[in-house]
Amino acid sequence: MHQATEILRVKTTRQGLVEITDRVRDWVTAQSLQTGLLTIFCQHTSASLLIQENAAKAVRDDLEAYFSRIAPEDATAYSHDDEGPDDMPAHLRTALTQVQLSIPIMDRKLALGTWQGIYLFEHRRLPHTRTIALHLIGV
Repeated sequence: MHQATEILRVKTTRQGLVEITDRVRDWVTAQSLQTGLLTIFCQHTSASLLIQENAAKAVRDDLEAYFSRIAPEDATAYSHDDEGPDDMPAHLRTALTQVQLSIPIMDRKLALGTWQGIYLFEHRRLPHTRTIALHLIGV
């Protein structure tokens, strides 16, 4: 059994989805495992992870718009605003999504579907550097 870990640093420029599939795939490929399980963990409470459509940009645009509607920036709606009006909505959006993904490794590849990509979902308006922990176990 082999295990490997890595920290990816992802720079964001705005709210929205940032595809990280290629970076994750490249790291997994470098580990030379035939089969295993990859855990991806976002070390933040105002950003999250998604596996989502990677072909049609309209899907990502619609997701971003949907989350803006269900967790809007509204100074009158929340008591927590330590870091500004996008602070509490960012926490809500993270709570509604996920900070951890598990992806099987089969035949040395991520077992993603044809149109699936891995995304960091930045929920804050300002640029951030986000850390994503990768843990791979397998043979």
